[in-house]
Amino acid sequence: MIWAILAFLGVPLWLCALGILALVLRNRSLRQREGNIPIRVQRVPGKNRWTRGHGVWVSDVFAWRGCPAAWREDLLHVIGAQVGTLASAAAKKLRRLGDSPAVVTLTPEGREPIRVAVASESMTTLLGPFVPSPPAG
Repeated sequence: MIWAILAFLGVPLWLCALGILALVLRNRSLRQREGNIPIRVQRVPGKNRWTRGHGVWVSDVFAWRGCPAAWREDLLHVIGAQVGTLASAAAKKLRRLGDSPAVVTLTPEGREPIRVAVASESMTTLLGPFVPSPPAG
C-alpha cells in the first residue's frame, strides 16, 4: 500500500521495486541463519491471534522477528520456559507447523509471559538453554 502511495506521489517505480527487493532479500537471509526457528507467537495471553515469525536464541535472550515485513521484532531476556498444551481447535489455526505443534511459554524478565508455538520436531531448539538435562548416571 505504501508503495502505491509513493508511486502516486511521483517516486520512480524502479526505486519502489528496489525497496521491495531489499526487504525480501533481507527476510530470506534472516530465515537461513544458523539456529533459526520458524515460530508463531501469541503476545497477549488469552487472545487467539498468533503472529508468524522466526526466532533464534543468543545465550538466554530469545530474539524473534515477525513476518513478512518485520514490523514486529523483540528481544526477550528469558528467565524460564515451560512446555504447555494446545487445544486441537487452536492447533488448526497454526498453519505450516505440522500436525501436532508444540507450545512453550517463555517468561521474560519483568514482562508478561508469551506463548510460542513451533513444529514438534523443533521443540528442543525452542527450549534453548532451558532444555532439561538428562539424569546423570
